[in-house]
Amino acid sequence: MKNKDNLKEYMLKEIDIIQDIIKRMAFNSFMIKGWTITLVVVTLLLKGTEKYQVLIAFIPLVVFWFLDTYFLRQERMYRKLYKWVINNRLKTEENLFDMNARRFENEVQSIPRTMFSITLGWFYGSIAILVIIYTLIMKGGC
Repeated sequence: MKNKDNLKEYMLKEIDIIQDIIKRMAFNSFMIKGWTITLVVVTLLLKGTEKYQVLIAFIPLVVFWFLDTYFLRQERMYRKLYKWVINNRLKTEENLFDMNARRFENEVQSIPRTMFSITLGWFYGSIAILVIIYTLIMKGGC
C-alpha cells in the first residue's frame, strides 16, 4: 500500500513538471509567432532594393516557422509523455521522473509534416502569401 501511495505522489509531481514544460512550449510558440509578424513587417518597411527586400522578409519567416515547428513537435512529444505517466505510473517505477520525451519521437508527426500541419501551415503560409502580394503591389505602384 505504501508503494502505491509513493507512486501516486510521484505521478502527481511528474504530471506537474510535464504540464509546466508543455506550458513553456506553448508560450514559446506564441512568442515566436509575434516575433515573426514583427520582423517580417519591419523588413518589408525598410527601404532598400525591392528585389532583395522580399528575400530578406522571407528569412525571419522561414527561420521562425522552423523554430515554431520544433517547439510544437516537442510539445506533442511531452503530451505523449503525459499520457504515458497517467496510464502507467501507478503500475511501474519505470522511467521515474524521466523527462526525456524523445522516446515518443516516432509517435508524433515528423518535422516536415508538423511544419505543414493545419495550424502552422495556415499561419505561416498566409504570411508568405501576404508578403508576395505586398511585393507585387509595391512593384506595380512604383
